[in-house]
Amino acid sequence: MSDGTGTKGALLVVNIVLWLLQIALGAYFLYSAYMLFFETGMVNKFNDIGSGQWLRYVTGVLETAGAIGLLIPGLSGLAALGLALVMVGASATEIFILENGDATLPLILLLASVVVAIFRRGDITRFFSRLAPGR
Repeated sequence: MSDGTGTKGALLVVNIVLWLLQIALGAYFLYSAYMLFFETGMVNKFNDIGSGQWLRYVTGVLETAGAIGLLIPGLSGLAALGLALVMVGASATEIFILENGDATLPLILLLASVVVAIFRRGDITRFFSRLAPGR
């Protein structure tokens, strides 16, 4: 008969791998936000998009908030979901708007963010259940 230690061990490994992924994503999104705020190449890229520089700043703020949220237990699932949505926009921009766009990195980040959001979906449901306590 199994005493459940194998399952607990597997859950521990999954949790550790998720935290490592969240830390890596958080570090990358902080770096990306820094580039959005301070790299002149990003100014040119957003000029090519044609949206104006406001979108660059909004994206930088969203990436910063998401990166921080990935590292806060209870918010990590929601942060990953938000970053996945940002990467949907980035991927679509690379594919449909930019000439010679390359959506490889945004799609990889989208996939990684979705994985975190799926495994941390309990965080998301708990967050929204707190918003509607009468249910």
